[in-house]
Amino acid sequence: MKRNLLLLTILLFATFTSSAQIFRIGLKAGINYANQNGTTITVNSTNYKTDAITNFHIGLLTEVKLGERFSIQPELLYSTQGAKYDAVGVINDFTNDVGYVSIPLMAKINLNNTFSLDFGPQASFLMSKKNDVSINDQKNLDFGAGGGLSIHITKGLFLQGRYIVGLNEISPEAKVKNSVLQVSAGFFF
Repeated sequence: MKRNLLLLTILLFATFTSSAQIFRIGLKAGINYANQNGTTITVNSTNYKTDAITNFHIGLLTEVKLGERFSIQPELLYSTQGAKYDAVGVINDFTNDVGYVSIPLMAKINLNNTFSLDFGPQASFLMSKKNDVSINDQKNLDFGAGGGLSIHITKGLFLQGRYIVGLNEISPEAKVKNSVLQVSAGFFF
């Protein structure tokens, strides 16, 4: 009985050790440089020009290795995005400052021990919007596609740069899509 218990303990320890090498959990935070782009940006029959705004993102991530050079990285982020809207010829400017819970699912191709290319889809759920926004019927779901580069400084510490382009309009009234450039720092436990 003691021999079976010892064997089971060794087997569990070996399984935990090997799974720790293929599955990692981490935290990341960073800066968003966000804008909302469209061919015709018209809100309530007023034409607008957008300027990018700077915001932040923060959240959890995991990395699951599927081979020596390939892994997937699902994330759960709170990301603030939006744009500053300047009315053309009218003093009616406002900032569309919105908060999303974003779920990117990045495929990672490890070029070497330091660099990896990251790309994949992202779904974002609208959680908050600033009170001075006059966009009606803003959609609660936003889909995007992202791509970027990760730099692994140490085994646990990393930097990431990523660009996410919106694939659907955030409002049928405004006819605009989100876009965001993210620069992040984080670490794996």
